[in-house]
Amino acid sequence: MWNLSFQPPEIIEARVLTRLPDAFRTPRRTDWVDANKPGHVMDSFLEGPAFDRAGNLYLTDIPYGRIFRIAASSLEWQLVAAYDGWPNGLAIHADGSLWVADYRRGILRLDAAGGAVETVLGHRNSESFKGVNDLVFDLEGRLYFTDQGQTGLHDPTGRVYRWNADGRLDLLLANAPSPNGVATSADGKVLFVAVTRGNQVWRAPLLPDGSLSKVGALQTFFGTSGPDGLALTADGGLVVAHASLGGAFVLNARGEVTHLVRSPAGQTVTNIAFRPGTRQLVLTDSATGTVLEAELPMGGAPLYSHSTYSRAQK
Repeated sequence: MWNLSFQPPEIIEARVLTRLPDAFRTPRRTDWVDANKPGHVMDSFLEGPAFDRAGNLYLTDIPYGRIFRIAASSLEWQLVAAYDGWPNGLAIHADGSLWVADYRRGILRLDAAGGAVETVLGHRNSESFKGVNDLVFDLEGRLYFTDQGQTGLHDPTGRVYRWNADGRLDLLLANAPSPNGVATSADGKVLFVAVTRGNQVWRAPLLPDGSLSKVGALQTFFGTSGPDGLALTADGGLVVAHASLGGAFVLNARGEVTHLVRSPAGQTVTNIAFRPGTRQLVLTDSATGTVLEAELPMGGAPLYSHSTYSRAQK
């Protein structure tokens, strides 16, 4: 059931903003492709869109360990970093640094100016992560990230962590079948997790002591993959990228599906981000190396990297 009005979602047609230039396309087999897209030869797999304060858009390319910057005005692509890793999610800190959820190496920090990469969190109590996927800062600067690995309904042991400014690492969930995108409500009282292989978005109330309670499914989908990247809307709703249904679903605060942002390029829409201060949504169509954009009826929620709070704290 999409919504209580029993009406299909309104369709918003996305358009192509830019494509990965041919000069950066390197079709070949890699270990990541063999494990996650068996039988395919891929020239890229774009993910992790994030905007800096200058309006530049950053993207990851998982199988080839690359991070790109797309210039705000010219849309020119620049290779910011290429290293031995599998970068997936991106989040920008208040100090302007890029934080990377790297499947192989953990949580990394990237100097966007110089391209240097350093490890922030490579393990928990000397135990390696399963394979981190995505991350987000709340408005207080706490980092939430998902540890997905190869979990699924056969092995519902995916984890969600919170890393605090004092260095404390909290394990919040350990029973998710493929936790992926992650978001927090503007007031910091609710955590949202895209659970890909469960084909759901989970809603997890955050208690004053930092723990979770009464975790439930906000919305359930279908398909050969499932929900991927998440973006919070200014009115308390959520945009959900779906990695096998060719678009992103807009949910209101009650979890009802109101709109479908449809891709003109392919079916593998993996991640999304609002252009700060606007109603423009960008989407990565990963299998085709395409970046899409669409105008939504509402804008995105404040970001730690762009908010008044973060500027005051810098």
